[in-house]
Amino acid sequence: MITAVTYNDGVVTLLDQRKLPGDSVFLKLTTVEEIKAAILSLSVRGAPAIGIAAAYGLVLWAQSNRKEQDLNVFKQSLITEANGLKATRPTAVNLAWAVDRLLRVSDTAASVDGAVETLTQEAQKIDEEDLLICKTIGEHGLTLLKDGDTLLTHCNAGGIATAGYGTALAPFYLARERNMTLHAYATETRPVGQGARLTVWELEQLGIDVTLITDSMAAHTLQSGRIQAVIVGADRIAANGDTANKIGTLSLAVAAKAFGVPFYVAAPLSTIDVHTATGADIPIEERAAEEVTHVHGRIITTETVRVYNPAFDVTPHQYIDGIITEKGVIRGDYQTNLSALFHPAASH
Repeated sequence: MITAVTYNDGVVTLLDQRKLPGDSVFLKLTTVEEIKAAILSLSVRGAPAIGIAAAYGLVLWAQSNRKEQDLNVFKQSLITEANGLKATRPTAVNLAWAVDRLLRVSDTAASVDGAVETLTQEAQKIDEEDLLICKTIGEHGLTLLKDGDTLLTHCNAGGIATAGYGTALAPFYLARERNMTLHAYATETRPVGQGARLTVWELEQLGIDVTLITDSMAAHTLQSGRIQAVIVGADRIAANGDTANKIGTLSLAVAAKAFGVPFYVAAPLSTIDVHTATGADIPIEERAAEEVTHVHGRIITTETVRVYNPAFDVTPHQYIDGIITEKGVIRGDYQTNLSALFHPAASH
């Protein structure tokens, strides 16, 4: 299993996902500014992996500023750095969740050195927890599938988008470990090609039978009867179950509903934002026009065309047959059942 983000002694090592599948390049980063640049450029991507990288980025800043004698000044500066990290990818809630978690634990520190140690330990804890969470998501996902099933997935929600195993791809990892056969169809996921470049590469590394299709072939493929389920990841899930994910997910959900194919979202609890009421409240990041107008640095359209390039869309909860979390598969009244994951007493 290739690890996308690792930390050791003041150095964050990132698998540069822009270079895949051609080259496996690892970046050695030592400053929070380098982490921000890596997140913005998609060198590191996938909501959980972004959260882990951002947590380590805050650690790098803290370690480089540990000579600051005034604890209050250190904490205020830490908040400023945290806000800068959160601004890099506003849709992916795991980033804000991880950074805010570090801020909370450091708030009780009695010294700058104590704050630095607490931040480092908490970032490592987030990293370790994510690996276990993703494996558990895979366990719950397998309960929805049977040997020989073919799944359609979009973008990349695999091990390289998390601490390991992935979310939407976690069932494939576990199926492989248990000699269970699952087949995959992967959309190319324009405009950056995360499906073609990353998901296909990752599944082939696993030895999974994977077929690549263009995004515009998805509805036809679902209609053909080849697909037993669609499974995707998420960048943010609102309190009512509306889900933001890579642009093109909504089209899959609508087509899956039309052709009676179950549509599942796989995500950790850290992706569920109970403070965001509905999908209409989720900020949708727009990215550079060049992602659409250029391929491998060469323009494929006119130089004067206007471009609309939203990075995500929102799938309304009624199109989602189940949300696979580390606490199980959530169905039905998402407003109530997602809230119960965080406030168990409210469900009784």
